[in-house]
Amino acid sequence: MTTLQTILALGSGSLVGFTLGLIGGGGSILAVPLLVYVVGVPSPHVAIGTSAIAVAASAAANLAGHARARTVKWPCALVFAMSGIAGAAIGAQLGKMVDGSRLLALFGGLMVVIGVLMLRPRRSGDNPDVKLTQESVGELLPWLIGGGLVVGVLSGFFGIGGGFLIVPGLIGATAMPLINAIGSSLVSVTAFGLTTAASYAWSGLVDWPLALLFIAGGAVGGLAGTRLARHLSGHKNALTRVFSGIVIVVGLYVIARSIFG
Repeated sequence: MTTLQTILALGSGSLVGFTLGLIGGGGSILAVPLLVYVVGVPSPHVAIGTSAIAVAASAAANLAGHARARTVKWPCALVFAMSGIAGAAIGAQLGKMVDGSRLLALFGGLMVVIGVLMLRPRRSGDNPDVKLTQESVGELLPWLIGGGLVVGVLSGFFGIGGGFLIVPGLIGATAMPLINAIGSSLVSVTAFGLTTAASYAWSGLVDWPLALLFIAGGAVGGLAGTRLARHLSGHKNALTRVFSGIVIVVGLYVIARSIFG
């Protein structure tokens, strides 16, 4: 790795962490394009495997904060995550079988979809006391398992955290409030990222030094983004809309580059 690539890796990781700290989600979708088009990782598969490590590390750090604040609904979160781990393993295997340029085109399409979803207001559930008990297991378990499996496959295939899919999935399955869904989703994001990373690492498709640089940059950027978010809390919706536009534009760029070279 050259000195320039080291600087670009730290800078790219900082940008992802900064975005996560500033708007609270979605920033990790930029990891793969940054690794491919900025850092210069030649293989999309290596970029996906490496970004999965960074996604898992970022989610684990944020999960610790939510756990201390007691916003995680652990039984529901663990069921969703455990079923999703199987899905992520399947998705990662499928992703490795797809040609790199085609995989990037699909990834670009996913970015456009996520960018559009970010423009929609997040709905919140109305059941803050939801619990996975003997009485509720028959109603909640099928939705938690099914939702976790589907999101896990997408997460493993594209090497993303999947938080924007997990949060509405948890709310739809359990009607838990938004803050609990966000905290609980981080259990799955961490688990899915580790599962995807392990699958890619087994195939030799993780650049470990690059992953460490990306994580280090993300930690610094995350602190800066979190501090700035406190001063711009009243403008969070505007920031999210701007970022969603950036995600859509980058997604279209990824599609164009993968098709036309």
